[in-house]
Amino acid sequence: MDKGTLGAISTVMMAIAFAGVCWWAFAPKRRKRFDDAANLPFADEQSNEQKKEEPNSSTDDVARRN
Repeated sequence: MDKGTLGAISTVMMAIAFAGVCWWAFAPKRRKRFDDAANLPFADEQSNEQKKEEPNSSTDDVARRN
């Protein structure tokens, strides 16, 4: 085998590998998993906003006692 043949074989193998990775990444059965992973950076912000909106139960208990 010469360099040209090895180059052609490696190019075809890389194209097959690329197609395989694209198929794996964009397969419909993995969409929910990847969507959940994509939203992870925003999960902390949403939980912080919810904590700010919820009234503090300890201050409500103090107000009820008085």
